Amino acid sequence: MKITDHIKKANGETLFSFEIVPPVKGKSIQELYTNIDPLMEFKPPFIDVTTSREEYVYKEKDGLLDKKLTRTRPGTLGICASLKHKYDVDTVPHVLCGGFTKEETEYLLVDCQYLEIENVMALRGDARKEEKYFTPTKGGHQYATDLVKQIQDINEGNYLHDTIESSDLSSFCIGVAGYPEKHMEAPSLQSDLKRLKQKVDLGADYVVTQMFFDNQKFFAFVKAAREMGINVPIIPGIKPIAVKRHLQVLPHVFSIDLPEDLINAVEACKDNQAVRQVGVEWAIQQSKELREAGVPVLHYYSMGKSDNVKAIAKELF
Repeated sequence: MKITDHIKKANGETLFSFEIVPPVKGKSIQELYTNIDPLMEFKPPFIDVTTSREEYVYKEKDGLLDKKLTRTRPGTLGICASLKHKYDVDTVPHVLCGGFTKEETEYLLVDCQYLEIENVMALRGDARKEEKYFTPTKGGHQYATDLVKQIQDINEGNYLHDTIESSDLSSFCIGVAGYPEKHMEAPSLQSDLKRLKQKVDLGADYVVTQMFFDNQKFFAFVKAAREMGINVPIIPGIKPIAVKRHLQVLPHVFSIDLPEDLINAVEACKDNQAVRQVGVEWAIQQSKELREAGVPVLHYYSMGKSDNVKAIAKELF
């Protein structure tokens, strides 16, 4: 079922969903199942599965360092198919610009259609670690808007090198990212919202936001989006703080602000176990307020661990 249909079927009730990261190459999927199992009691209608782009690694060969491109966490589509079969749940593979050519993207979408995966998340993706700014893959897309257009073109039977008339065309429900505190590369929040409006006009069906820790920023973002004519569902993305280092890492990596009350509470913790509890309690209060405001879904960034997300879900669902 499409994400938008899940939302309509819920008839105003807030749904629970979460995002997972594929295991590192060579690891078993069993650890992923172990972390997902405790969350299934809360009946998520869908689970997002991230995609990682290629990265350069250096391997020693004959006393020299050999530079190679590799993906450390492949398997997004296989995991989606596996979870769909094991849990009878809809899965949402992330589709990236970075690291993929247009042809590779088309093949991925064809495979999604074969597997009856109806939802995809269209993202530009991050720059590689050695790059300061995002550089598009040769033969790939530079912007998420271009990726949304390709997916919508395929929904209409317009492939890269063929136009196909068929009653069995794909009908992907397309999710895109939104940034309550603006994308780090956007010159302003208003310009960022204009780019989001472009994605919606090109066929995006719903928005999932980047993590935020101040609900007022989310509410202001939604209000501004609605005023701009963005009328698709906007789903808040929530990440519970888990370690003290997050106070430095999250603002640096995601260009977000943390509320002073949260900073003070984390800094007062004696260890990361205490930090994890603060993160759970903060996310519970965030989630309750968001649910009272009528958000369609509460979407949690689990990063492959489930204990804190389960503690939050237990208080709400």
